Amino acid sequence: DILKKLKQDLRKESNKKTAEGHLRFFKTGKGQYGEGDIFLGIRMPDCRKIAKKYNTLNFKVVCKLLRSKFHEERMVALLILINRFKKSDKKIKKEIYDIYLANIDRVNNWDLVDVSADKIAGAYLEDKDRSVLYKLAKSDNLWEKRISIISTHYFIRLNQFEDTLKIALILINDRHDLIHKAVGWMLREVGNRNRDEEEKFLKKHYKKMPRTALRYSIEKFPKDIRQWYLKKS
Repeated sequence: DILKKLKQDLRKESNKKTAEGHLRFFKTGKGQYGEGDIFLGIRMPDCRKIAKKYNTLNFKVVCKLLRSKFHEERMVALLILINRFKKSDKKIKKEIYDIYLANIDRVNNWDLVDVSADKIAGAYLEDKDRSVLYKLAKSDNLWEKRISIISTHYFIRLNQFEDTLKIALILINDRHDLIHKAVGWMLREVGNRNRDEEEKFLKKHYKKMPRTALRYSIEKFPKDIRQWYLKKS
């Protein structure tokens, strides 16, 4: 069947050494954020190539792929959903968004989140109620929290900053480094579009921001202004 063929194509691209490297890079050891994840050892360009080849895959089959224990199979499933979302009508877009939320527990590492959150959740919520993102931001789950803030990247590109800033505030005291990085990154993206908006937020909150989040957020500032924030924080 077609799923079997896709998996065979993926395995042709797999590399044992790459897989071993991914186990370390994506922190799969005991107690680490990617604990227990399994890799085939496939590079991202090859995942994209296979997703493109199987772009018309039935959504039921895509869901099966998204439930896979193999990281790259989940990535290919997400890439297929992203490709389809871009070209679909409202009805199919809703179906893709619903699949995404129903399988959110399988979007369970930062690369899976970062490739998909803004392109599916953010894009779908462009003209809709965004309260689901606030619910995710208050979750106990690391990846749901990261999805909440990364989804807003779509709004930032539309020069809509309110949700990013509000969700950044919810996550500002989170204990996980991957949330600090995501918050800092999205604040920096706001600043790339509107420096005043970012600085308004920073001037209120930079003293209680984790150092990593602050560093990420001011990365593009002139050196003297960066130093001012870092000395004062």
